Amino acid sequence: MNPARRYTLTLSCPDRVGIVAAVSGFFAQHGGWIVEASYHADADTGRFFMRQEILADSLPFDGAGLSSLFAGLAREFEMEWQISDSAQLKRVVILVSKQDHCLNDLLHRWRNGELLVDIICVISNHDDLRSFVEWHGIPFIHVDMQGNDAVAKAAAFEKIAALYEKSRGDILVLARFMQILPPDFCRRHAGRVINIHHSFLPSFAGAKPYHQAYTRGVKLIGATCHYVTEELDDGPIIEQDTVRIDHGDSVEDMVRYGRDIEKTVLARGLRYHVEDRVLVCGNKTIVFK
Repeated sequence: MNPARRYTLTLSCPDRVGIVAAVSGFFAQHGGWIVEASYHADADTGRFFMRQEILADSLPFDGAGLSSLFAGLAREFEMEWQISDSAQLKRVVILVSKQDHCLNDLLHRWRNGELLVDIICVISNHDDLRSFVEWHGIPFIHVDMQGNDAVAKAAAFEKIAALYEKSRGDILVLARFMQILPPDFCRRHAGRVINIHHSFLPSFAGAKPYHQAYTRGVKLIGATCHYVTEELDDGPIIEQDTVRIDHGDSVEDMVRYGRDIEKTVLARGLRYHVEDRVLVCGNKTIVFK
């Protein structure tokens, strides 16, 4: 068997007795070797969430056969479900502006094999990072937004959407992309766009959160990786972290501390997503780490 290749089943359904037994029994019936299993029952919504990893070579059929056979069980329990194959890397498109710390960290993790994805391209509204991205052998696409011209911006976002769709991207990553996505863009790609925001949301949403934190005199600053929705910085949160500060720290100090948090939080959030560890529950997430 090849232990590196796994099928990952994720699902949610109305909570009831027998879900775990039914799913585990299904795989046992076909000789499936479950190597990781996580469960959560959400009392507020009455829904049950599950994630299981199964060795692909332990089953007598391929991914399509697995999906076909599992569909009957899924109907019985009214499941929302999907099965992914670890041999098929998630296709990632990255959006960035001028700041490169998050992009640099993601490309480093990708190059050393820590982040197992296929980075299709990097899109930016500035041309500054072209040589850096192309040095990694990744296509770089400059989409000019021409300042604050609303018509030009709308056209630019349509181009970005077309590039994303043409690339057959699985996830669009805003790695400090300092632009607000249009509501229609967010609706069309719900659950397929993640952002890193440089504050511990829901505190200090919007622009210049470090300046807001400095003015408020907080003792902790942080960063938040979340799914993008129509409401600015209000999507389901995937990952967060903080660092302690004190009265002697300037805004510039906060920005410097924050860069370290931003890149690690984004990397963890993206990894959780591409490993199918994140299930959305309303405006919250279930994250099976």
